[in-house]
Amino acid sequence: MGVSTSETEKGVAVITVDFPPVNALPVRGWYDLADAIRVTGRDPGVRCVVLTAAGRGFNAGVDIKEMQRDDGHGALIGANRGCFEAFAAVYECEVPVVAAVQGFCLGGGIGLAGNSDAIVASEDAVFGLPELDRGALGAATHLARLVPQHLMRALYYTSRTATAEELHRHGSVWKVVPRAELRGAAMGLAREIAAKDGSLLRLAKAAINGIDPVDVRRSYRFEQGFTFEANLSGVADRVRAAFGTDKDKGQERQP
Repeated sequence: MGVSTSETEKGVAVITVDFPPVNALPVRGWYDLADAIRVTGRDPGVRCVVLTAAGRGFNAGVDIKEMQRDDGHGALIGANRGCFEAFAAVYECEVPVVAAVQGFCLGGGIGLAGNSDAIVASEDAVFGLPELDRGALGAATHLARLVPQHLMRALYYTSRTATAEELHRHGSVWKVVPRAELRGAAMGLAREIAAKDGSLLRLAKAAINGIDPVDVRRSYRFEQGFTFEANLSGVADRVRAAFGTDKDKGQERQP
């Protein structure tokens, strides 16, 4: 359980997230993931990183129960900062990052996938931000990198999800494959990337980030300010208190 790194092929490192049962990461988990990505990206022998997850889903966001156990705001602040660091680590990784997404990719999962350089997804993968159902805000910055603006807004306001095939049609998912073929497809793309000159790849990554029309760090940090406002006003606690109870009114959208 936790975050692990392996290098099964020359030039390709695989970072695996494993936090049963649904890969909802605690505060420490987000920081561990950020550290793993940054350390791996700095390794001169690595030319591509594959970000994957164990279990039935890629990522279910933050561990809301950890927040519910905290009488203050420490867990909330930790989760916000941890997510910020993990998302930034993916975006700023010195080499390309390929996200291999299966099952659900929700909340913080959108931040990770949205900041990746390429996404390979299984046929059962779904992408969405159930933030408004969970007393939170954020990651619209990253969802906007996956779908057109108006679709992003509709998905955000409704907490609905989009399928891997829908994202493939929008051009943000490289390939959609049966779940059993996901790792092989992700490794195949990573292998093709890693065949390039390592120094040139690093220059290419820096150059592409440099012409990005949106500053993802500033944009996401701006969103997080409203997350704090929602918590300070009490509305977030009111919504979050219903999470996992009968008051949730069947709004749970995870598979």
